[in-house]
Amino acid sequence: MKPEDLLNDAFLKQFKSGPELPNFLEQLHKRGIEKILEGELDAHLDYDKHQKSKSINLRNGYTKKKLKTTLGETEIQVPRDRDSSFSPMIVKKR
Repeated sequence: MKPEDLLNDAFLKQFKSGPELPNFLEQLHKRGIEKILEGELDAHLDYDKHQKSKSINLRNGYTKKKLKTTLGETEIQVPRDRDSSFSPMIVKKR
């Protein structure tokens, strides 16, 4: 399926007022960044979430971070690891 097939007329008709579409795009952007960060942590730790690992360095929750983007300011959840060696590429630390 092509990405443009997802944004067909039937899908776009669900947005009834002006702010609904920008709000949807902000949420889509936020979730996309968070999923990319999860993938980066998976690659860093060399195992997927919910899999067993023999490594000492494991997942250790999330930290909040505010991002300023062209869509406005949004707060994301950045995953972290126990020994703080995870350095995301898409959203730098601090």
